Amino acid sequence: MTQRTLIFVKPDGVRRGLVGEIISRFERKGLRIVAMKMLRFTPELARKHYEEHVNKPFYPALEKFILSGPVVAMVLEGEDVVELTRAMMGKTKHTEAAPGTIRGDFAYTTTENLVHGSDSPERAAIEIANFFTPEEIVG
Repeated sequence: MTQRTLIFVKPDGVRRGLVGEIISRFERKGLRIVAMKMLRFTPELARKHYEEHVNKPFYPALEKFILSGPVVAMVLEGEDVVELTRAMMGKTKHTEAAPGTIRGDFAYTTTENLVHGSDSPERAAIEIANFFTPEEIVG
């Protein structure tokens, strides 16, 4: 089933010059970019995006990291895109991410793990709306 998902290259991926590498992996897989922009998180957007983590002990460090530089956000479209992009990104914990995945090949900490992807089609719809207006999505 054709779906859409939100993906963003985190500040560490932007700083390390991996934006093109990450985007090209998704494009080579046949996924379509229907929206993309570079932006900086605000504290409000960080709390909204990571709402389930706000009261956890690690949240202050997560917020500091996500505010540390620009991100490149995009909406990808394709068959089973949520499940596919999650597999391509690899596990969140860098030591568990398989070689060949984005995190397995490039991440070296759990917090700075290069890329975010929505974890369900329902969550993708919410996250896409937090980052893009309907007019910004092409296709």
